[in-house]
Amino acid sequence: MKKLYFALIAFLLGVSQSFAQSDYFFPGESFDSNIPSPEEFLGYPIGDWHTRYDLIVKYFEKLDEISELATLQTIGYTHEYRPKVILTIASPAHMADLEQVRQRQIQLADPTQEKPDVSSMPAIVHLGYGVHGNEPSSAEAAMLTAYWILAGQSDLAKRVREEAVIHIDPTLNPDGRDRHSLWADSNKGFPPVADPLDREHNEAWPGGRTNHYWFDLNRDWLPLAHPESQVKVEWYHQWYPNVTTDFHEMGTNSTYFFEPTKPYGSENPVVPRKNYDDINPLFAKYFSKYMDEIGSLYWTKEVFDNSYPGYGSTYPDIHGGLGLVFETASSRGHLQASQRGDISFAFTIRNHVINSLATMEASIDNREYMHDYLREFFVTAVDEGRKDPAKNYVFGDEFDAGRNRLFLQFLLDHKIKVYENDTDLRIGGQEFKKGKSWLVPTAQPQYRMVRTMFEYVKEFADSVFYDASAWTMAAAYGMPFSAAPSTKLGAELNSVEIPDYTFPSGKAYAYLIDWADYFAPKMLYDLQTAGIHVEVINRSFESQTQDGPVEFAAGTLMVPMGFQSLSHEEVASKMEELAKINQQKVYKVETGLNLAGIDLGSNLVGAVQKPKVIMLVGPGVSGYEAGEIWHLLDTKVGMPITKVNTDNFGRVNLFNYNTLILPSGNYNSLSEASIEHLKDWVNRGGTVISLKSASLWLNRIGLTKETPVQIEMEKDPSELPFATRRDFEGAKEVGGSIYLARMDLSHPISYGYRNENIPVYRNTNIFIQPSQNKYLTPIRYTENPHLGGYISDSNLEKLKQSASVVISSSRSGRVIHFFDSPNFRGTWFGTNKLFLNAIFFGNQMD
Repeated sequence: MKKLYFALIAFLLGVSQSFAQSDYFFPGESFDSNIPSPEEFLGYPIGDWHTRYDLIVKYFEKLDEISELATLQTIGYTHEYRPKVILTIASPAHMADLEQVRQRQIQLADPTQEKPDVSSMPAIVHLGYGVHGNEPSSAEAAMLTAYWILAGQSDLAKRVREEAVIHIDPTLNPDGRDRHSLWADSNKGFPPVADPLDREHNEAWPGGRTNHYWFDLNRDWLPLAHPESQVKVEWYHQWYPNVTTDFHEMGTNSTYFFEPTKPYGSENPVVPRKNYDDINPLFAKYFSKYMDEIGSLYWTKEVFDNSYPGYGSTYPDIHGGLGLVFETASSRGHLQASQRGDISFAFTIRNHVINSLATMEASIDNREYMHDYLREFFVTAVDEGRKDPAKNYVFGDEFDAGRNRLFLQFLLDHKIKVYENDTDLRIGGQEFKKGKSWLVPTAQPQYRMVRTMFEYVKEFADSVFYDASAWTMAAAYGMPFSAAPSTKLGAELNSVEIPDYTFPSGKAYAYLIDWADYFAPKMLYDLQTAGIHVEVINRSFESQTQDGPVEFAAGTLMVPMGFQSLSHEEVASKMEELAKINQQKVYKVETGLNLAGIDLGSNLVGAVQKPKVIMLVGPGVSGYEAGEIWHLLDTKVGMPITKVNTDNFGRVNLFNYNTLILPSGNYNSLSEASIEHLKDWVNRGGTVISLKSASLWLNRIGLTKETPVQIEMEKDPSELPFATRRDFEGAKEVGGSIYLARMDLSHPISYGYRNENIPVYRNTNIFIQPSQNKYLTPIRYTENPHLGGYISDSNLEKLKQSASVVISSSRSGRVIHFFDSPNFRGTWFGTNKLFLNAIFFGNQMD
């Protein structure tokens, strides 16, 4: 009897808590009892715990199972193989006709098709949550929002079900979310600890913000470097939502932010003014009304950037929809003290739930208006494209078929129309060969994305940038390109053709592989892993091959058949297999005597050492930069890299490795003994690849002696208003911009390149002079280097006197300094090879 009594009490407490939960998040709402609330399904009130991603998916699966209004779709998987899901909610009528609803929306976004009758079309609303894993309130809000739509009995809930199709992505970054949730839940106190110094509120490096490879996925809608973004953008183009949300968290002492963002200064140059001047303010009235009702403080029109196309709140703006960013004060755990009192996890969740509802109400109230805007957006895009003096953009790298394929696929993924170029063209001093170049017309629905890919922008309304100030993607891919006059278009490209090279038959003296192709480094590493000996030819030459005489550049790989531990048949068979996998053309030669240049047995030919790479990571080190390197080697080379935390460096025997990578960061925690070991290893032949601030640290410990650029500039005013400090000081930063550098093509770091000029990406104020050794500055900036993005006049003058890459010799070893970002965001394919050259040929660079 006593057990039954306590069970009843526990049940009643649970019910009252559940009712209190519903009243807290949805004041005055009643619900259909046939639909389980999240707290009923999970067994705890929302906000008591950080819900694991698999449980969020299971809750959505339950909604799909019991409600005819809901259907759950898996659109792909993350790096850690968590499913990426979309829960779609609609009325029975719309659900039964869902494919036709989608087709009408696609038709609306296609100016070549007749405009459908928008009066009968539902609003298409995409509620996206949780791109940053350690901003967890939004995924909890996603469950509550789905529950409200399906079970709510208010007039608004009924209207949403009837007048909209709602797509809910509960977490754009499942891997990062689970990393953070585990941290917060495993460090939770009973009672919760609000002290900001508590371990719960201070994640271990690298934290849960980023995905598996430590990338910020809220920058990846444009680059598409990761499967999470790839499947999301593919899904996006299947629907073209009228409204897309992007829910975030900010500092605990903040309040709440919703759009509009900062006028002009934070706006994307290709987005129509109507988006910023009319639609954003229209929706903001709904957000303010809802926030006023619950008494939450908020702000608008400050700080947050809407210019970079890779944001989840900006990409929709460039596709005829309205992208909306929301930021709530964060509890960064379950309870944290703030200047306004303790902030609870439930409070942060409620703010996002309220604005989810406000978004849906605004969307259905303005349903026809937003449909008309979607149509207008793409119609005006084509009209503007026709008026653009550049009728086409022509692009293509004559020597790098792999990089061409990557860029072509990238354009197609963003639904940009691309055509074959059937004519040899010479434009702006550049040659574009028939069959090795392509044309992108400007008069097309994706004209504004075409501008994003090919335009350089140098003039801005503001000089302070939250993120990148340049994003010309053709430059990121290192792609030769030019605006072209009207010219005949070849066949439209619908897919990217994979080459089918024929492997040469018969006995070979040696095999040759051109290093120009983007995937040649992967081929090299695969050969080395297979036990095949590979050498590099350090000067240009001409050989007689199965295709006749062929000119080869310095950096060409050679597989000499007289120096293999495997038989001729085994080498040939393995090379054929790997050439097919890596899409590489292999040349056969039957003699070491070349037609021109050095012969194959020259002293200027030498073995390529197989890389054994270690990289320091951990507190103080840039996780973004380390992640870019890890991602590059994993996904583009298939090369394992040992990642060691700085606090474990004392246990490392560097003589087990030949290359050490130091991403930007602070290495002052390393012990004197560790530093001495590092110096000894370098002096005995080790190679350090150092990026930006890591190079300053190497200078401080005396391993290198490079010199900062110092020039006389105008002094700052002695007195300025306090309110101007952010703008004045912020304008001194290099806000992620693009510059033209000049390479020494004879230096091993430039192997694989045929054009001495290369666009580079820079996001640092570190300016280092060229080396005093006249041979060891293989990459420096041109006289007029500024291509795109913001830079102050004083920083531009410093840049002109700076080096992009410097080599520092240290007895038998060397340090290779990169002062730009060769692997930025997994999308600077044009400069990746500089970094890979440093890994494969570092011991030959000084």
